[in-house]
Parts: sequence; C-alpha cells; structure tokens
Amino acid sequence: MKQKKINLLVLIGLVVVLIGLIICYLTVDSGGNWDYILPLRSKKLLAFCIVGITTTVATISFQTITGNQILTPSILGLDSLYILFQTMVLFVYGNSHLLLADRKVNFLVSVGLMVMASGFLYTFIFKNHHTNLYLLLMLGMIAGTFFKSISTFMQVLMDPNEFDKIQGKLFASFNNIDVSILALTILVGSIALFFLIRKSAVLDVLHLGREQAINLGVVVEKELLHILVLISILTAVSTALVGPITFLGFIVANLTYRMFKTYQHFWLFIGGSLLGIVVLLIGQLLVERVFHLTTTVSVVIEFIGGCYFIFLLLKERKQG
Repeated sequence: MKQKKINLLVLIGLVVVLIGLIICYLTVDSGGNWDYILPLRSKKLLAFCIVGITTTVATISFQTITGNQILTPSILGLDSLYILFQTMVLFVYGNSHLLLADRKVNFLVSVGLMVMASGFLYTFIFKNHHTNLYLLLMLGMIAGTFFKSISTFMQVLMDPNEFDKIQGKLFASFNNIDVSILALTILVGSIALFFLIRKSAVLDVLHLGREQAINLGVVVEKELLHILVLISILTAVSTALVGPITFLGFIVANLTYRMFKTYQHFWLFIGGSLLGIVVLLIGQLLVERVFHLTTTVSVVIEFIGGCYFIFLLLKERKQG
C-alpha cells in the first residue's frame, strides 16, 4: 500500500512537471505572435506525445518479453529497414517520385513495409523454431546490419544534392512534421496501443518467466506473436513520423523502472509515457534554446542514452 502511494505521488509529480514544460514550450520567446507560434508548436507537441507514448510502451513491452532491460525494438532492424526504404526510393526513382513526394503514401508504405517484414520474421521463427526468441533477436541484428550496409553503399553512390535530401530521414527531427500524416499516425498508433494495453495483465504474467506463465494458463506462443506484432506497429509508427530514435525508449523505460517500483504494466505504461514526453520536451528545449537548432533532438537523446547505456553496462559488470 505504501509503494502504491509513492507511485501515485511520482505520477502526480510527472503530470505537474509535464504541464509546466508544456506551458514553457508553448509560451517562451513567443513575442506575442500567438497566431503563428501556437499552431506551429502545438503540432510539434502532438508529435512529442505520439512518439513518447508509442516508443515507451513498445520498449517496455519488448523488454518484458525478452527478459532484458537493455534491449530495445531497434535490435530487430526496423529502423535500418526504414532508412533502407527511403534511401532506395530516392536512389532509384529520385525525389519527385510519389513514394517520397506524398507524405501520406510514404508513411503508409513505410509502416506497412516494416510491419510486413517483422511479421514475416516472427511467423518464420515461431513456425519453425517455436519460441526461440534469441534466434529472432540474432536474425534481427543481422538483418539490421545488412540493411544499414546497403543503405550506406547507395548513399555513397548518390549525387550530393540527393544525399543532402536523404539526410533528413537518417535522424529524427520534429522541425518538419507534416500535419497531413498526424491523423493517420494517431489512428494507427491508437489501435495498436489499445490492444497492447489490453495485454497488460498478460505482460504482468510473462514478466514472471516462460515456465511460470505456462503454469498460470498463458498460451505463450500465441501471446508473444501478438505482442511482437503490436510492438512492431508502434515502432513503425514512431519511426515513420519523425525518424529513428534509438535510445529514447531505452532511457525512458529504465528510468520508469526506477521511479515506479511495480510490476504492473498498466501503471508502467502510464508513467513511462508521461516521462517519455517530458524527456522529448526537455530535449527540444535544449536544442532550440541552448544549441540554437545546430543539432537535433535525436542526437542529444542518443548521446545521453549512449552514456547511460555504458553506465548500466559498467554497473552490471561491477555487480557481477
């Protein structure tokens, strides 16, 4: 009971901090130009919410089913597949092709491609090797490295002007968000979130381990497949909207575990989602007010995330 009260207080604190950051982000240096400032920043704020929620929920779920708090869904190679698709279309057809010129088409095809690829990988592994999750992760790493190598090869052969255009796809950015795809993002992401949140109780049981989950009546093979597909959809939505952010989910998920001492995924999802939006807002404020837009949010987050990742590895090694 005491821990529940502490978690509730932490949750209320996060809400207060988030409200303060939202007010600060929407009003700082506005100069009274509300007609211009509010629509522009509100659009970015909505993107922060979408990316923060989808990335956090996907990462927490992925770490639960893998039993590892260091892994993230990016290990499956979805980010690399997204970059490969954008690079290949530009390399073969040019910037004027429909797949690049129309953001809605680009978004839908990108999400569909990533979900189909992950679905094929999951189905192949689970059909032939049952629940050998480590084989799935290994194949995901190999596929990601392969996709990244092909992308790099094509980028080297590109015209410098075309390469400059593809650079915007290689790093996550909230500065050029297309309003036309926000509705699609919310629709697809909300459906996947709805079904994944309904799996919270299943994730609570899977957190105990495979054998215990089977003893408690969970059909592990079926549930893992469903959860992995939902994770891939959320990852694809986030990546297709702003680009790949490798360490965002890792940072937020691990901070969430330390702030909320609970195994209940429903509360982890809520607290982690709030924390994810807070982290993105702080990162964007740093980019705009401290670095004066000379870098991107993804670079700041990945630098901090990389340092935190090394810290955790050294801590685990010391404890071992």
